[in-house]
Amino acid sequence: MPGRTESIESMEQLAVGWRALVLDRDADADVRDLPGIAVRWADCRFPFWNCVTLTEVDAGAALVGQRLGEAADIMRAKHHPGFLWLFEDLLDAEARAAVRTAAEKAGLEYAFPGTGMAGDVIPLPEPSHPELTFVRVTTDEQLQAYADLNSRAYGFPLEAGRDGLLGSTLWKNEVHAYLGVRDGVPVTCAATVATDGRLFVVLVATAPEWQRRGYAEAVTRKALHEGARATGLTRATLHATAAGAPVYPRIGFQPNSPMQFYALKG
Repeated sequence: MPGRTESIESMEQLAVGWRALVLDRDADADVRDLPGIAVRWADCRFPFWNCVTLTEVDAGAALVGQRLGEAADIMRAKHHPGFLWLFEDLLDAEARAAVRTAAEKAGLEYAFPGTGMAGDVIPLPEPSHPELTFVRVTTDEQLQAYADLNSRAYGFPLEAGRDGLLGSTLWKNEVHAYLGVRDGVPVTCAATVATDGRLFVVLVATAPEWQRRGYAEAVTRKALHEGARATGLTRATLHATAAGAPVYPRIGFQPNSPMQFYALKG
């Protein structure tokens, strides 16, 4: 099993990587580093760009309860909803056992699970899939297709993903974002971005009707391969949803901290 170091790495990759991505969306975004809390909040309609996370290591139950209350207050002050990303392995045993109850007391409700992952996965062979052509995102039309795939895969309105990504020059230049195209139609996507000496895999998605065909794995391999060729980096990190978690060990990623995502109670 990975040690605490990998769990800390996973949290820090979120804090560093999301700062750049959120500021790309809005130069005036809230990217404060508060005691025990990192705020990465663009306050846009794309919920993943509205993020807070707890940053202390070995935090006990009382402190975690306090931080959850503070995080909920921050979220309530925003116009658009988002998520608290919580890395379970950063909490001590008592806090882990009590965190769901503490979150509910703070006015938060459990949304879905995730898993931090990392690995020295590069070099990778030239990726391929017999049903896909890979296209790097360099135009507004391609970026909209990327945004729409994420909205559909995660159950957001199309306008949410478009509000998060359209107009970005970072995504068309510095992010290694790829579409997997089948018969001329984008059906899957993945991206990597250099983050503190690693390639950070972000916003992997496949259209619901094309899932379970190996598309996500193939396009993720492509984004890693091309990101590594451009940067020389060999280690990569990501945060997987439950649906995506089985994909990444096949590429060489190892799970570290289980994650919990919380939203404000409706």
